[in-house]
Amino acid sequence: MMNKTNAHNCSSWQRLLRWQAFFVLLYFTIACKVSPPVVTQPPVVASKRINPAEKYSFQIASRWAELQMQMTQMTFGYAPPVAARAFGLAGLTMYESIVPGMLDHRSLASQINQLGTLPQADSTQEYNWALSLNAGQAYMMRALFTDPYLTEHKTNLRMIDSLEARQAIVYRDYVSDEVKQRSEAFGKAIAQAIFEWSKTDGGHEGYKRNYPNDYERPTFAGAWQPTENGYQIPMLPTWGNNRPFVAANVKVLIPPPIPFSTGKVSQYYAQYLEVYTKNLNLTQQEMEIAVWWADNPGESFTPPGHSYNIANMAAMLTKATLGKAAEGFARTGIAVADAFICCWKSKYTYYNERPYTMIRRAIDPLWKPFWPAPPFPGYASGHATQAGAAAEVLTNVYGNLRFIDMSHVGKRNDLYTGTAFKARTFNNFFEFAEEATMSRFYGGIHTRQDNEEGLKAGKLIGKNVNTLKFLKPQ
Repeated sequence: MMNKTNAHNCSSWQRLLRWQAFFVLLYFTIACKVSPPVVTQPPVVASKRINPAEKYSFQIASRWAELQMQMTQMTFGYAPPVAARAFGLAGLTMYESIVPGMLDHRSLASQINQLGTLPQADSTQEYNWALSLNAGQAYMMRALFTDPYLTEHKTNLRMIDSLEARQAIVYRDYVSDEVKQRSEAFGKAIAQAIFEWSKTDGGHEGYKRNYPNDYERPTFAGAWQPTENGYQIPMLPTWGNNRPFVAANVKVLIPPPIPFSTGKVSQYYAQYLEVYTKNLNLTQQEMEIAVWWADNPGESFTPPGHSYNIANMAAMLTKATLGKAAEGFARTGIAVADAFICCWKSKYTYYNERPYTMIRRAIDPLWKPFWPAPPFPGYASGHATQAGAAAEVLTNVYGNLRFIDMSHVGKRNDLYTGTAFKARTFNNFFEFAEEATMSRFYGGIHTRQDNEEGLKAGKLIGKNVNTLKFLKPQ
């Protein structure tokens, strides 16, 4: 049984259950405040001479992204890798449900790892691409978030049904019933095909097996040990075996970490000593950075959700067209999904101990990190890997965009540390990735090598995503 201190420390991973009723109420409150998306001008009939998907604003895509982020926070079992996979599936579905209406873009079907073909739109017929996206997102959200296994499935279903209906009302007056039915059928067909493909990737229903009881922890000098949160089984030990969206990302391998050593003049000792020393001398800004990027399950939309939210902010800030927003969500979702597969492969290949374990063993037996260590091996950092991947793809879509990250503004001070959540300003996406990476060092839960190697791998993953041919040949 955990004592009072351990119970408090593990609360960052278990708080969702205690606050369930509060989140449900908050969920409905937020939904009621969401205004319908705006059509910048009446939808245009599809033809070979125009690009109708670009006649809609980003807002219908944004509403679905926001709902997915809300459900990710609320739904028990949506750990960061599980959430990242879901954002990848939703982003790809979003793009594929409207790409026939983007005359300068092409489908990714044959380029995505083992996906093959997808349903085709009839180029001789009229489609309303906003309705297609709406139906596709609704189908995918139901497939991902309304499994009766999930405690929140009924609440999620009501919210999905409500958003789908409200979005459809905005557009239905512009088209005939025939066009409406054709458009929605296409979006659903795309989502269904992508979801069926996803069942063979190794991550299907991952929320059911975050901590598999039959997993046997490796034992060797320097191996991961349970930390202050009390979890005896590490999270999702086989996730690194999953199929990535981009085949080239299978070959992204994070090199071995610094070899284990008990010597006090070794590189191994030095990297953990640096974490210990910094944690004793954190500035106020460094503490704020650490809590801003913590993004624990149940308390936020998770780290990949934070990147997805930055994609959403970029669409809003630039007033993107629907096509550009969908491409941004697709690239970001695919990038963070593959990033978590890559870094999880590294974590369970090397099974590297956290600073909490090494520092208490060899430096200070009473030390505790500024931020509680997550229940899985340290090397490499998932935050760093997914942030690097997201920065690469978002830069490809939006360039060097200056933005203010408002993701957690308005939240009460962090319960564990008492630190306030203050907005962060960045001149480009790589600045956000670098800060998110360093946040784990400030938190005392990652060494520099965890972060630096993760960031390098993430950038390579993002570059591989950017090699997908979104545009048709000129």
